[in-house]
Amino acid sequence: MHPSNASVTRIELAVAALGTGPLSEAGLRAHVAPLFSRALARNASRIYLANHSLGRPLDAVEDDVREALAAWYASMGDAWGAWDAETRAYRARLARLLGAPRADSVVPRSSAGQGLRAVLNALDGVATVVATRGEFDSLDVILREYARRRRIDLTMVEPIADGSYDADDVIRAIGARCDLVVVSQVMFQTGQMLSGIERIVAAAHAAGAKVLLDVYHSLGVLPVDVAALDVDFAVGGAYKYLRGGPGACFLYVAPRHLDAGLRTLDTGWFAKSGRFRYERPDPPRFAEGGDAWLESTPPVLACYQARAGQVFTLAIGVDRLRAYSIRRQRELVAALDRHGVAAAGGSPDRGAFAVVRCGDAAAVAQRMRAEGVDVDARGSWLRLCPDVLTTGAELDAAAATLARVLR
Repeated sequence: MHPSNASVTRIELAVAALGTGPLSEAGLRAHVAPLFSRALARNASRIYLANHSLGRPLDAVEDDVREALAAWYASMGDAWGAWDAETRAYRARLARLLGAPRADSVVPRSSAGQGLRAVLNALDGVATVVATRGEFDSLDVILREYARRRRIDLTMVEPIADGSYDADDVIRAIGARCDLVVVSQVMFQTGQMLSGIERIVAAAHAAGAKVLLDVYHSLGVLPVDVAALDVDFAVGGAYKYLRGGPGACFLYVAPRHLDAGLRTLDTGWFAKSGRFRYERPDPPRFAEGGDAWLESTPPVLACYQARAGQVFTLAIGVDRLRAYSIRRQRELVAALDRHGVAAAGGSPDRGAFAVVRCGDAAAVAQRMRAEGVDVDARGSWLRLCPDVLTTGAELDAAAATLARVLR
């Protein structure tokens, strides 16, 4: 059996052993935990609640990356046949997770920020852009730097008093004319799921604007359907819930824009038609569809390192992962409440992590890590994220530890 087939089969058989009903701690420990034996052994004495930051890798990740290297050793330049095939599979799996109508509409990128730059560099003139103040740094820094250098005219929507964002505020900022709207489906600091995205998209399109949706904190842990939302672009990656590590990111471009010939300046020789023929017509002849948005020689190992996490997520099902995530968050929030700590999480209007708002969240996170509980902080919010490997006993212990640290 080919190594990739063995890896996929091992994951799919383990997930199949769970049956088709709701996920349970006992079933996950029996059938899924062995797929993560290395990550669990590494953190055997710690409680890992930072899955919203860096997802725990499956054991198969190392085997998958070794497969990419083996093709290099064995075939040298001819390894591109295998590497191209895995890149296409990477795009196809992401298309299924995104609800994208075509695999070629998913374009590999090394970061979400790289995807944003490609979109900004597809707009002509000084574009009018609306974004929220709550976008993650990888997008926020780029937007503000483009604005500082007068490449875009940027309007930032501010949060309301509780730190959340209102779709109506975004719609008012769009006004009668706009070129691009940038919003997140789940806000990275607070875990708020932004409601009213459909209304934002409709208002943007009515104003002649396109919408870029950041799905980094939603893809893999709650259902995403870019076609149903009718967004023009989406960016995200495998670093968090898809368990694929850094560098395995993507840009989604709606097929209507690909078919209309929308192009970006962020291009390269892999976007050419017949890239290995080394022809140089002027202007260049680009490939069809989303391939015209490729850049120069890509980091192919990222597609291999992301494979196991994609296969695992598709096999187990995002709906089941979402239901289990909400249940675990509710258990964590209840455990914190028993210790007198107020937390938000576990409701349908939130993402995959719970939050506790406190004065010096970064210092609290540092103390928690010193106590053996891995969490993190963004602004004034402490973030805690159970996953399918987290046990009920770990949630209780983490809640007790946080209460002690806060006292």
